[in-house]
Amino acid sequence: MTDEKIQAVVEQYFAAIRRMDPDAWVRCFAEEGISYEPGTPAPLQGHRSLRQFIRGVLDVFQTIELMADYVFPSGNRVAVKFTGHGTGKNGREVIFEGIDVFEINQDGNIQTM
Repeated sequence: MTDEKIQAVVEQYFAAIRRMDPDAWVRCFAEEGISYEPGTPAPLQGHRSLRQFIRGVLDVFQTIELMADYVFPSGNRVAVKFTGHGTGKNGREVIFEGIDVFEINQDGNIQTM
């Protein structure tokens, strides 16, 4: 997998969140893709679980901006340091940072995150 392809997958992932498009976000993942999300009792696996999760997250926001600040590809894996800014439906603003580590499969989908 080329660094350019990995960069494209990462950009699709973050763009889907910025557009608040849960279906586009889920399409970034392999059919049985896995996401380890803070605050969830177990890893999320498969499009159904992933869709339910992201809809719950997006439902509390009026707007959300998530930007990949640094992208560190290595083979089919990539670490991304990101910054987020959002406005909740309650009018409160949040700013947050984090690091996600993605494993991209040969089809160009997120296998694990």
